[in-house]
Amino acid sequence: LSLIDSGGTWWRRTASIRSITPPSDVSIRLERSSTERRKRSLSRVRLTIRPVRRRTIAKTTTSMTKAAIGRMSESQEGMDASAGPGSGAAAFLERLCANSVARRVGAVTYTQLLNPRGGVECDLTVTRLAEDRFRLVTGTAFGNHDGAWIRQHLEDDTVVVEDVTSKYACFALWGPRAREILQPLSESDLSHGAFGYMSAKEINVGAVPCLAVRVTFVGELGWELYCPSEYAVGLWDSLMSAGQPHGLMPGGYRAIESLRLEKGYRVWGSDVTTTDSPYEAGLGFAVKMNKGEFIGHDALERAGEPTRRLACLVLDDPRSIVLGSEPVRFEGRALGRVTSGGYGYSVESSIAYAYLPVELVEPGTKVSVGVFGRDVGAEVRAEPLFDPSNEKVRL
Repeated sequence: LSLIDSGGTWWRRTASIRSITPPSDVSIRLERSSTERRKRSLSRVRLTIRPVRRRTIAKTTTSMTKAAIGRMSESQEGMDASAGPGSGAAAFLERLCANSVARRVGAVTYTQLLNPRGGVECDLTVTRLAEDRFRLVTGTAFGNHDGAWIRQHLEDDTVVVEDVTSKYACFALWGPRAREILQPLSESDLSHGAFGYMSAKEINVGAVPCLAVRVTFVGELGWELYCPSEYAVGLWDSLMSAGQPHGLMPGGYRAIESLRLEKGYRVWGSDVTTTDSPYEAGLGFAVKMNKGEFIGHDALERAGEPTRRLACLVLDDPRSIVLGSEPVRFEGRALGRVTSGGYGYSVESSIAYAYLPVELVEPGTKVSVGVFGRDVGAEVRAEPLFDPSNEKVRL
């Protein structure tokens, strides 16, 4: 058994966790040390987030998994799918996806892929590139999982799934000045009327050919720009050069995490898992029960109204930042745990998400969250906390 002083934080090492008896001040020192480190980290994140809401950031999302379905290829952040003659790829995806994805060419659809129990197996976007070709884009860490789930449901060789993640680089340009930065670099009309939200087009950005997809994960105007990997450096340099007069800044994952929490965007694996239904997770808008049969359809019908829902919590003490899995209590009883959380710089609040019984998800309900061994008051809030009318994404 050893007690180690590591920069003011005490750790006890032992073979049996039940034999740990830390000094009385261990929790105080641990919280103080963690808080100081967190403050230094958060100050750096703040410097990135303010420009996003007021100006624009550029972020590389090349690591996202891309797949092609049809007679296509999977790319970095997703998969492309293609099929032979006819609409085999469309029919295949309609059977897999809870949302309707066989829409017009150029349409982008946010959807979940459910398991037979109605749980969310995958959470991704589907872009229709042609009558028989689609591109699926999912999270960086989920490519193998989502690709395996899709492939195991292939019934014949008329539909092909290919991982195209390494073929394409992707840069996200998000913020109020995104159009001002991008339009001078392209001959295409990027106005809202010509290039609406949740749509995709092939455009040029300078000398670089790109698939521009108008989506966002931060709640601001913007595009994800997919180009062949060999053009990545040139595209990045063009964006940063054009954005310099507008205050464009590179953005990182911690900044994106804070921004997406303010908008209530879910992350698969924490906010949404294979045991959570889309209705419990607040994703019922992405389910089309009347479109016909799809995997998980019958389970959703049998389940009826959910007994719990994912709720947005704002902590009373903005200095208390959750890390995930903290207990959420109501009148002293633990009824849930934090799925994800962090500090929202635009709303100046400490945010947490947690599944709670439906009777407690009404805005204004008071609960408490266990943070470093102490209960911190919190209140259920209506979401999203930032831009609830979603006007910014449709500028």
